[in-house]
Amino acid sequence: MRRVFQAGILSTGILSTGILSTGILSAAMVSMLALLSPDRAMAAGFSPEQRAEIIDVVREALKQDPSILRDAIAAVQADEAAREQAAAKAALASTKDMLIDPADPVGGNPRGDVTIVEFFDVRCGYCRRLEPTMAQFMSQDRNVRRVYKDLPILGPGSVLGAKALLAAQKQNAYEKLREALFKAPPDVTKASIEAEVKKLGLDWGRLSRDMDDPAIQARIDANLGLAQALGIQGTPAMVIGDELVPGAISLSELKRVVAVARDAKK
Repeated sequence: MRRVFQAGILSTGILSTGILSTGILSAAMVSMLALLSPDRAMAAGFSPEQRAEIIDVVREALKQDPSILRDAIAAVQADEAAREQAAAKAALASTKDMLIDPADPVGGNPRGDVTIVEFFDVRCGYCRRLEPTMAQFMSQDRNVRRVYKDLPILGPGSVLGAKALLAAQKQNAYEKLREALFKAPPDVTKASIEAEVKKLGLDWGRLSRDMDDPAIQARIDANLGLAQALGIQGTPAMVIGDELVPGAISLSELKRVVAVARDAKK
């Protein structure tokens, strides 16, 4: 094949000489793999015969060095991660003024120099896995504000849990009930909520009525809309400084991200 690929990376001759470095060859392989689709090959201006020749080149390259495919996949994943990070930063910038509502429940130090905005679902297994890490971190760093964003995405039980927590906030017991529900089984029902509420000595009748307050549903809807705008695809997810952190991260990683956010303010 004498035609050079449109990406300007390689021709058959260059590939066969083994001149290219692993990194360049991996990038070239990514471009070539994209052309294995008949539609993409045709859109790129390659004839069926040229596409067949591309397939032969790819097959031969992989026979000579199977690690090329591994490196190509790693390159694609790194590129995708970079794109996602850029998109997250753009989303954070566009929602900066909406990220924290004065009505949001707050834990930790209300005047902390770093704020963690935590999106969670009370039934989420990964959220429950993260909770001991968060508790340990908050006990060690007394200069962090923790803002809670109820994000009920796991069904009716999650919605009940979120409504109960926001209703408990009206009795100054948001964190107390949150802790209780996290320690209880994840199958949240109205009966299980009532049991925990009464254990805490809260007014169940009032809390039950407040759960049906349209204002509470509006707050949940706002959280869901904000999460969508940020590109959050699951729980837990945290916004720390200018970084969106998905998943149940380790204590060391949490400390690192907070330290970066703190240094950025200096």
